[in-house]
Amino acid sequence: MKAILLAAGRGSRLGSHTLHEPKCRTMLLGKRLIDRQLEALREASIRDIAIVRGYLADRIQVAGATYFENREWEQTNMLASLCCASEWLEREPCIVSYTDIVYSPDAIELMLHADEDDDIVIPYNIDWLPLWEARFHNPLSDAETFRLGSDRRVIEIGGRPATLQEVEGQFMGLLRISPKGWQKIRQFLAIQDQSLVERMDLTTLLAGLIEQGVAIKAIPYHGLWLEVDHESDLLLYESKYGDRL
Repeated sequence: MKAILLAAGRGSRLGSHTLHEPKCRTMLLGKRLIDRQLEALREASIRDIAIVRGYLADRIQVAGATYFENREWEQTNMLASLCCASEWLEREPCIVSYTDIVYSPDAIELMLHADEDDDIVIPYNIDWLPLWEARFHNPLSDAETFRLGSDRRVIEIGGRPATLQEVEGQFMGLLRISPKGWQKIRQFLAIQDQSLVERMDLTTLLAGLIEQGVAIKAIPYHGLWLEVDHESDLLLYESKYGDRL
């Protein structure tokens, strides 16, 4: 199994933290975000790692890593960065990870041990609500719909929820994609307007795939998971979660 880290973005909402560093190199309790992902992957015995770089690409240097470049990072979104790593995705199963998140190796292990017949697999955070209540005055203001069918397939993702009942979990920015799954993604993208594809994030991609009947298998996750978007997130995690990091 290989892993692809999506690290092309600047993360402008972090203000001065990303003036001279990519978002993935933001420090949290003395350790850079990307180093936390690398540790989790390596503890799950994943050694082959690619990094999709963009903003201040030369600042991202990891021994032994393969690099892909999203040179259009200012005009594109996460999906465009993923497509830069198509060379890997076409050949063998890959774990895909955002680089502004923190998680334990258990999240990776869940995907590694998922059914091999499932072409696209995502873990979802069951315990998202306390984190969102700590981050936002109104948790629903930043939450997205996430609903499952009886067979643990995602039937809705990425919408604006009106009630907490519409949010059965939180997409974590982690996926496992098989070559067959990547083929399905490429087929979906081929019928989309290119300008929309360039601006598409991965949640929107998953929602579009579901509409086309593509199965997205979801696995519940109860462990450590944090998302870093604002300086207030860093302050919160340092004060509330420091003993777990």
